[in-house]
Amino acid sequence: MNKKIVSLFLILLIIIFVVGFFSIKYVKEKKAGEVRGEYTPQEEISEEQFRETIVSLYFPDKETNLIKPEARLVNVKELIQAPYNVLIELLIQGPKSDKLKVVIPENVKLLNASLEGECLTLDFSSELLNYSKDDSKVKENLINSIVNTVTELNEVNKVKFLIDGNTNEDFKDEYVRK
Repeated sequence: MNKKIVSLFLILLIIIFVVGFFSIKYVKEKKAGEVRGEYTPQEEISEEQFRETIVSLYFPDKETNLIKPEARLVNVKELIQAPYNVLIELLIQGPKSDKLKVVIPENVKLLNASLEGECLTLDFSSELLNYSKDDSKVKENLINSIVNTVTELNEVNKVKFLIDGNTNEDFKDEYVRK
């Protein structure tokens, strides 16, 4: 009889030990799973990525010919140093999307950009006049693309164009966002 009680006691002790072992293992895995459930980025954010901001550039749509925004990442340090130059240079480079089209004629250079009050004066090289004059929408898109892009900056509400430092009949007005 004593052997049966000792055997049952040992079997019960082994069962308790096994159940306890697997219970502890289950609880540990569940806790580890909760920690793993939190979002962890695949890579650390680098200093360079941290210093980028999104700007909107405006280009005509190839199908509708309407001006549409395209978001770009830009280095904040460059944008702070020369915001108008950076934005115009990105417009000159053209859109990344194949659904949008280049609006500024080839070889155009921004010669100078200066802000007086809320009016930004942009002095372009004479190549700006090489836009297609057959279609009035081309000139309108050229103006709206530039104006909508630079007026994304809070301090700019109007834009004036110069060609090689002089007022030009094609761009004689001060333009506002449309």
